[in-house]
Amino acid sequence: MASRAFDLLISAILLFSVIVVSDAAGSVGINYGRIANNLPSPEKVVELLKSQGINKVKLYDTDATVLTALANSGISVVVALPNELLAATAADQSTADNWVQSNIAKFYPQTKIEAIAVGNEVFVDPKNTTNYLVPAMKNIHASLVKSKLDSAIKISSPIAFSALQISYPSSAGSFKQELVEPVIKPMLDFLKQTGSYLMVNAYPFFAYSANSDQISLDYALFKNNPGVVDSGNGLKYQSLFEAQIDAVFAALSAIKYDDVKIVVTETGWPSMGDENEVGAGEDNAASYNGNLVRKVLSGSGTPLRPQDPLNVYLFALFNENQKPGPTSERNYGLFYPNEQKVYNIPLTVEELKGGQSTPVNTNTSQAPVAGEVSKTQVGQTWCVANGKADEEKLQAALDYACGEGEADCNAIQPGATCYNPNTLEAHASYAFNSYYQKKTRAAGTCEFGGAAYVVSQRPAYGNCEFPTGN
Repeated sequence: MASRAFDLLISAILLFSVIVVSDAAGSVGINYGRIANNLPSPEKVVELLKSQGINKVKLYDTDATVLTALANSGISVVVALPNELLAATAADQSTADNWVQSNIAKFYPQTKIEAIAVGNEVFVDPKNTTNYLVPAMKNIHASLVKSKLDSAIKISSPIAFSALQISYPSSAGSFKQELVEPVIKPMLDFLKQTGSYLMVNAYPFFAYSANSDQISLDYALFKNNPGVVDSGNGLKYQSLFEAQIDAVFAALSAIKYDDVKIVVTETGWPSMGDENEVGAGEDNAASYNGNLVRKVLSGSGTPLRPQDPLNVYLFALFNENQKPGPTSERNYGLFYPNEQKVYNIPLTVEELKGGQSTPVNTNTSQAPVAGEVSKTQVGQTWCVANGKADEEKLQAALDYACGEGEADCNAIQPGATCYNPNTLEAHASYAFNSYYQKKTRAAGTCEFGGAAYVVSQRPAYGNCEFPTGN
């Protein structure tokens, strides 16, 4: 999607599943975490990745069985040096040398390692490893130089979005002052010197869940919305994700590091959560990840950096049943451990062109004023026909819903309560919604080949009342 983002025209284009893919499109990878006791073997995981067209993966360690399985797969890999190894790596060059020899040189180039994440969200590590970060990065780089791998493998470190002191409005973005001189600037100097990039983990879900009375769900999910105008620079934002990324760019600019690139090394939305985790759910997860993929593969950047394609790693490949914390932590996966999809979204350009659809909400009735975001009701959803779809497609989908789909279509028969208005769109909407509610609003049950989409306000066609699944 263009950086102008979701206006009604773009919504219609998405519903037709037609997407303009730039020659300089961004990339979509995925995080392969393994905090679980029921995951498929690494060999099966590699086959799954290949079958889904995923050619970039990020790991949280350098497990030998995983790296061996990825050999000669054509999949680019980001590996990690865990936080617990930072102190030893920072203190001793020989420790770094041994780690690189055992965990990188041993597998490269058969395994296409393209980057090393030194630590993960180190600034919020309760073990206070921040002071070790940059020395460890430098020692790992020196080891790569010795192995003549420094030109092929980049080094960075993923930072949490909480490293920002200010993130709203985006133009006022700034890093926490206590981090700037001790670690942020030295790390950015290192990234510039080595031609690397800043790794950033960004989760709009956290911001929405904590502020659902102020932030529109549509804005958080890349759905059609009136947008938010940045009071500092006048730029209009159509998604919370873009606003967060531009806050990081603004923070970089504020300390004179405008030329450092960003890769989003984690972002995602949970398909299930605790009662107080507002917004967690399959439909929202499918919308967030699916619409993010569409934006990334269109090649457009953010309002502040429209010419810079976005590169992201979705979190995560699997639901991981041994992760601690709230229910959401164990439900970020795109796949269950049995390799079945949690919900269906496109992951490649080919899937986008082939017509896979992600729900796009075209309701624009709640319009926030500039600088504010309206709240969209969370919870009940309905399925309606896409009035822009051609009649043949709508009719075929209606026939399926009322036939094999076993939707309750009695109400749209001649003389029944929902026969009027007697239009194909109205009848299809009723039938699609009946099917969708019967299937308990499961992800993928409001698609019909792009002839339908999910809305969060009860549809109205004359005096016909659409049922809910409650």
